[in-house]
Amino acid sequence: MQTILFATLGLFALLHVANLVRSRASGDAWRPTIAQLLIGFVTNFFDTLGIGNFAPTAAAYRWLRIVPDERIPGTMNVGHTLPVVLMAFLFIGAIEVDPTTLVVMIAAAILGAWLGAGTVTTLPRSKIQFGMGLSMLVAAGLFTMAHFDAFPVGGSALELNGMSLVIGAVGVFVFGAMQTIGVGLYAPCMILVAVLGMNPKAAFPIMMGACAFLMPVASARFVRRKKCDRAASIGLTLGGLPAVVIAFYLVESLSLTAIRWLVIVVSAVTGIAMILSARRTPSPEDSANA
Repeated sequence: MQTILFATLGLFALLHVANLVRSRASGDAWRPTIAQLLIGFVTNFFDTLGIGNFAPTAAAYRWLRIVPDERIPGTMNVGHTLPVVLMAFLFIGAIEVDPTTLVVMIAAAILGAWLGAGTVTTLPRSKIQFGMGLSMLVAAGLFTMAHFDAFPVGGSALELNGMSLVIGAVGVFVFGAMQTIGVGLYAPCMILVAVLGMNPKAAFPIMMGACAFLMPVASARFVRRKKCDRAASIGLTLGGLPAVVIAFYLVESLSLTAIRWLVIVVSAVTGIAMILSARRTPSPEDSANA
């Protein structure tokens, strides 16, 4: 089953690359800046260690004015796809989870992402700002819970059966849809598997595997509708791939306390700023859709 999963994951990664190559005629710049590469390296380095990459990436884009607000969800989904695929290969190989549980939850997340991306790509700027603002505040709250060990302790199981599997699938379906607007899947997935009595370590292959499959699916819609910044996306990818390898193989111990607090504060401030921007400056698209 693991071999089939890896083969399918590799196919999804190839389709993602082909989708990007086909879209090159769009006219967008393709050469990332040093800043875009650094954002990709830093965010994916800490994502591999469990910090998450969506909230820090959105905050960096927002405050450095690298990507317009309405293109941030698409840019993050497209750019972080291949680094997350690499994480999935590493974590699925390192932590054993029941194959049926893994496949069912990944399939549910893919469906959620497909439906979510279809909605997000049609939203006007102010609604995306508002949705991302709320997602950043949710992320800040979840990071705070994680810092104070407020998540459920969990159990020792590495599989789900019956109603527990149904609940798990519904949960990751919702998380997959939320991912397309900028709510990272890691913290919600950690809470879900713990509540269902699973070993918290099981969240890593489930979360990485789900994201690795759902992000190419969501990215296809963002690319097709030109809702991403391609240079920034490539910066996330090229900067992120070596960061994943370094974090997974070379970092054995690292104090993440200061980093967590920085992410909490920046996520909260960015979320509030985005909500205020959405209320203060509606875009021409909003007026047209009013």
